[in-house]
Amino acid sequence: MFNESKISQRLQKLEKHLEQENPILSDVVQNFRELDGISRRIGFFHREESHATRTPWWPLISILGIYSAGKSSFINHFLQYNLQAVGIQAVDDKFSVICFTRDKKDRVLPGLALDADPRFPLYKISQAIEEVAEGQGEHIDAYLQLKTCPSEILRGKILIDSPGFDADDQRTSTLRITDHIMNLSDLVLVFFDARHPETGSMRDTLQHLVKATVNRRDSNKFLYILNQIDVTANEDNLEEVFAAWQRALAQYGLTAGSSYAIYHEDAAIPFDNEEVKTRYESKRQADSSAIINRIEQVGVERAYRIVGMLEQTAQMLKQDVVSRLERFREGLRRKVLWLEGAILAALLVAFLGLTIGGGYWHGLSLSLPFLDLVMLNDYTFFGTLAILLALIGFVHFRIRRWGTKKVSARLLAEIKDPDLHPNYKRAFRKNSRWWRTIYWPNPAGWGKRTAARLEKVLDDSNAYIQKLNDEYTNPSGSGKIAAEIEQQAPEKLERPDFSQAESGNLMPDNSDPLTSKN
Repeated sequence: MFNESKISQRLQKLEKHLEQENPILSDVVQNFRELDGISRRIGFFHREESHATRTPWWPLISILGIYSAGKSSFINHFLQYNLQAVGIQAVDDKFSVICFTRDKKDRVLPGLALDADPRFPLYKISQAIEEVAEGQGEHIDAYLQLKTCPSEILRGKILIDSPGFDADDQRTSTLRITDHIMNLSDLVLVFFDARHPETGSMRDTLQHLVKATVNRRDSNKFLYILNQIDVTANEDNLEEVFAAWQRALAQYGLTAGSSYAIYHEDAAIPFDNEEVKTRYESKRQADSSAIINRIEQVGVERAYRIVGMLEQTAQMLKQDVVSRLERFREGLRRKVLWLEGAILAALLVAFLGLTIGGGYWHGLSLSLPFLDLVMLNDYTFFGTLAILLALIGFVHFRIRRWGTKKVSARLLAEIKDPDLHPNYKRAFRKNSRWWRTIYWPNPAGWGKRTAARLEKVLDDSNAYIQKLNDEYTNPSGSGKIAAEIEQQAPEKLERPDFSQAESGNLMPDNSDPLTSKN
């Protein structure tokens, strides 16, 4: 009960925190509790697990792109803090997860701090690396690092800075981590370098980041940024370079979306023509402001993302987990009945062959000498019956164990996420316990009442979207309008009350209690 109570306490603290920041998300926690109960009932979760702990509750922004695209300079400029090393060549070949600290100085911690701590994104990412690059999962420090930064701008947010794209030996693992980050993030900034628009690295970036994202349901969270555009000032061909870059994006399917052109004023080349300088500065200011505005709205997008994850989790339980458990039971039932039928048929053929060959049949009458011994008295009869039932039970459960291994292996091979394998194995074991009949159609713990509970969560998720729309939009023009929300202090919208971690203040300040040490 201790572990279960501990999770319950963490969820209670999370609800209390969200009541102050966003009451709608506080209600969402209750639905995650409901999904936890369903998952435990069907054997998919043990007492220490919760869907809420698998959900990043703080705004997450990732910065991706090629080497020398100015990602580090952008981060330093945004944070107003010289955190990331900058240079023309690659200066950092690791994913850097950047979060706020109350300490006066920044620190760099190893990748193990991320891989082994469920409070951070990229938890257990080593397993995903091992799946695509055998033997590399244990070298997690070669891929990840955790950086802390005292910039107040970072309070309540997490940034992830990626290494550039190239064809090094770690490329497959790097892309796997990149995919994971894109799925977790509320906002993804994809940087390109205007100085080298035709490099192989840029084509690789287009191939993986653009082509792979245009058909995503959340494709609007990707911002494509052409950086260092000041290099085009001497030729005064900004519009031509920008248009050519957009055509390159369009070749990979991106015909609409958010694309920007910026440069860093402090590092810009000298402008010989004041008119050109004014035009370039106007473009930079407009696009930079648009990017910063999206970053400042990431807290709102985070709310929609969490509600979306609630719906996705409920749909996953309904369409994937329960469906696979039904297939498991059906597959197990078929294998057991088929093999038992085959054994029974073989025994019957052998019995007939032996008795006919032994001359025990007299017409249609069978006379076996040991039957007289069995029927001698109650002791021999019931003793023989007990031995026979024990033998039948032994064979039946051996067949069930064999069938469980075969069906489980086949279904697990279909599941691409290795993190879910232990959960499915646990659910399969629960559905193959010796006392559970294979003839019952429903998986263990699943029935009309549980299905109704899951449907209610799906209905609630749609209602939460409507509530968020009422909170942040106002089509009718009455009541609380979006302009009033925008006028609130940024801390109320984009800077949730994060609590510091126990060691080194590693978490976003005043992070949600779910992801903080108790």
